[in-house]
Amino acid sequence: MDACTKSQLPRHNTADDPIIRPNDHEFDTSSVLDVFPEIPLWVKHPDYDRIDWLNKFVSDLWPYLDKAICSTARSNLEPIFAEYIGKYCIRSVDFKTLTLGTLPPIIHGIKVCETNENELILEPALRWAGNPNITLALKFFSLQITVQLLDVQIRAAPRIVLKPLVPAFPCFAGIAVSLMEKPEVDFGLKLVGGDMMAIPGLYQFIQETIRNQISALYLWPQPLEIPILDGSLGAIKKPVGILHVKVIRAIRLLKMDIFGASDPYVQLSLSGERIPAKKTSVKMKTLNPEWNEDFKLTVKDPETQVLQLHVYDWEKVGTHDKLGMQVVPLRSLTPNETKELTLDLVKNTNPNDPQDKKWRGQLVVELTFSLFREESKRLSGPLDRFERKESEVGKATEYVYLGAGLLLVTVEGAKDLEGKHHNNPYAVVICRGEQKKTKMIKKCRDPIWNEEFQFDFEEAPLKEKIHIEVKSKRRGLRLRSKESLGYVDINLHDVVHNGRLKEKYHLINSKNGAVQVEIKWKAI
Repeated sequence: MDACTKSQLPRHNTADDPIIRPNDHEFDTSSVLDVFPEIPLWVKHPDYDRIDWLNKFVSDLWPYLDKAICSTARSNLEPIFAEYIGKYCIRSVDFKTLTLGTLPPIIHGIKVCETNENELILEPALRWAGNPNITLALKFFSLQITVQLLDVQIRAAPRIVLKPLVPAFPCFAGIAVSLMEKPEVDFGLKLVGGDMMAIPGLYQFIQETIRNQISALYLWPQPLEIPILDGSLGAIKKPVGILHVKVIRAIRLLKMDIFGASDPYVQLSLSGERIPAKKTSVKMKTLNPEWNEDFKLTVKDPETQVLQLHVYDWEKVGTHDKLGMQVVPLRSLTPNETKELTLDLVKNTNPNDPQDKKWRGQLVVELTFSLFREESKRLSGPLDRFERKESEVGKATEYVYLGAGLLLVTVEGAKDLEGKHHNNPYAVVICRGEQKKTKMIKKCRDPIWNEEFQFDFEEAPLKEKIHIEVKSKRRGLRLRSKESLGYVDINLHDVVHNGRLKEKYHLINSKNGAVQVEIKWKAI
């Protein structure tokens, strides 16, 4: 190739200088203010993270999500529509079209909040400018009217709480969704081909009504709770009240002894609980025993739990003979109302068992289901059962309920325990002389227990203390088989006033040891 030919070839190894043009689209102050609300939160706030990958995931999955959401909405709304057929001259209500369109919602950033609770909090910034086509056909007599919803725009700031975290897939037992502020909702609504939103005043009225209705249901702290796991898979239900049981007497029980009598006692428990059943005293040589003994049982699910009552004949040697049993569903009780029941004893709960028709005696009990007082109801009721308290800000007056209640103590775990001879820690909880303890964990300096204990109080424990001591135990008959790893005394005054206390306490007589405790007061 000659020199002339080489000179005519283009040179690829040299780069041209960039062309710099003046910016003809500079934003003035008013333009920036107009655009500022549309800037993603991950740009304006360092707490929010950019998640383009999630938006891409939702975008690719949106055609299938659209069909799934619409199918679920149709199946859930059709029974509701059926309730209106025959009323207000409505012959039929049905979806003519139902699709969310081709535009998926966009998450403009997400914030993950860290707390000391057994939960995970997500706060996404959600926007949806969709093109749905939802048409509802209503038939009045022979006249059919169509209502069409389209051009929906939603801006919302939800809070998604995954709690409690449990050691079972998907590792959280439920989802609680609430709105941190009123959502912004805009849409078009057509009736028989005409734009209803063009009617003066109607657009603002409908928009504000929808915002207020959504806010009344789900504005924080009112959540939409979605259960994921049941109790058998790790979900922990919280106590909602106390069942007061008074075992009064039994009538004409079966004769089990050779002398024509029995030695009866009653065993009572709630279904779904793993704690030991409670028992009455034994009444010797009688078929009509009188007990008049009171018991308290903690209720976690009044809709499904039942009170189980078993009557046994006590034996000094061998197993105790069963005289009869009966169950009482808690949903049949009215909260805070005392109900006396005379129950016919049966062999078992199988209604087809012919032996249930045999007379086995009767059991008379008195039941009262008392719900815990919610925080919003602490200011109600007679003031002679409350303690007056003045706050520092504005000298506002509050009242704290001083009546009976339940103290829930959860020993979550400990850190940096140091035993002189061994580290097999367990925790001992003592309140008013009643002692309870956690399981022992072998060879561990940072044990995790997450065990809850309950203490009943007839009055609010304003002046009481709870003593928690961490100990270590060595198996076998050896010297120094037990040693204390530290203790802490906690005043319950603040727990009663605040309803809840969750703290990490340094252990006395320990160099670095600490114990994590959560204490709740549930007033009745």
